[in-house]
Amino acid sequence: MTGKKYTTYMDTSNLKIALVYDQVNKFGGAERLLSALQKIYPQAPIYTLVHSPKSASWASSFKVIPSPINIFKPLRTRHQWLSPIAPMMFETFNLNKFDVVISITRDNAKAVITKPETLHICYCLTPTRYLWGDIMEYNQDIKMKLIPNSIKKYFRNTDLLISKRPDRYIAISKEVKDRIKTYYNQDSDVVYPPTEDKFYSKSKPNSPNKRKYYLVVSRLEPYKKTNLVINTFNYLQGETLKVVGTGSQLKNLKKLAQGNTSFLGQVSDQELIKLYANAKAVIFPQIEDFGLVPLEAQASGTPVIAFNKGGAKETVINNHTGILFNHQTVSSLTKAIKKFESGKHQITPAKCQQNALKFTQDRFIINFRDKVNKLWQKHKLQLQQKQ
Repeated sequence: MTGKKYTTYMDTSNLKIALVYDQVNKFGGAERLLSALQKIYPQAPIYTLVHSPKSASWASSFKVIPSPINIFKPLRTRHQWLSPIAPMMFETFNLNKFDVVISITRDNAKAVITKPETLHICYCLTPTRYLWGDIMEYNQDIKMKLIPNSIKKYFRNTDLLISKRPDRYIAISKEVKDRIKTYYNQDSDVVYPPTEDKFYSKSKPNSPNKRKYYLVVSRLEPYKKTNLVINTFNYLQGETLKVVGTGSQLKNLKKLAQGNTSFLGQVSDQELIKLYANAKAVIFPQIEDFGLVPLEAQASGTPVIAFNKGGAKETVINNHTGILFNHQTVSSLTKAIKKFESGKHQITPAKCQQNALKFTQDRFIINFRDKVNKLWQKHKLQLQQKQ
């Protein structure tokens, strides 16, 4: 007769937890993620390099603790100037009173120093883009061209050093998991970020024949490849394109575009939801770490035409919730759009919404909390074994 095996779980309800984030001075996908984490850990403070309350109103419900450099107000929205000293600024934080420290970062927040008893989990948005995977893209920026290679090498060596400080990594996607292994030689688990509940359509999605335009939602920066989409629609004069977002490339893109493309700038979430609901499809031409836009679109029943690399491969089901194209060229994107227009696929609004349900806030809260609890239990057992 064999006895049943019972697992004893440690009580993790009273854990003292701190969040660490690169900078609290803007709003985007990572900031939406932090708002979701607050629902799991409502008492957790955020330690950060700089804090600008005016440009980060989303953080008003957090206790935000910035580094000493924050006393210089002009630097609060110019954190790029602080790159050489940012790791040292994160090292100034005293986190000894916390059981678990969770750094949410694509840059230097993982540089915090913790005592052996504290579990440091890095929820990695990506290894720093301008140092690793997207060096060529970032070198197109005139500011990056001015930085000597010796300085870039110093930044990479520093990043490798601080990448060893977390005890465990959690990646936001399989794409990022692979990068963490490639650049940092660290293993990681994957917990996908959530899509906010507001983007899930509460009514029947508009039928495809009532949708009149294609949509791009993006920061207008070189690596986002919005120019590829505009060039494609310069060729597809019978189709209409709307572009949501702002960025350093806005003027250049406006000069490039012809009459069938319009630029809407920054819009509210309420306006964005309406734009998603009435779009034929959202076009996503870049390589992203994960990418919330494809999921926001699918949550409203809208298909996605996406480049077949990066996070989009994990959130868009080819021929069921969108079309994946294989080359960042006008001809490849044009072929994908024409295939979508032809109806030679199995895409429906219902399939889009069903796929998006895999990435709800409720599911994220359960998955992330469970992962942290399991890592904490493992950490405590390892500490006990060393005693």
